Amino acid sequence: MNKNTVLGWATFIMVLMGLLLIGLGAFRYSDVSGWGFVAVGVGFFANAWVFNALKGRV
Repeated sequence: MNKNTVLGWATFIMVLMGLLLIGLGAFRYSDVSGWGFVAVGVGFFANAWVFNALKGRV
């Protein structure tokens, strides 16, 4: 596995975790803690975007 493959897998895992956290925040927790889950899920998406942008440059 080279660096691009590792970054690709990291991006995929972070997108899955982001979707899971946003889903938890939207469907499981309807109070204030749901907003925290959604915010962390969006943060995971931002990190996944950075990892995807780094593919081929590292």
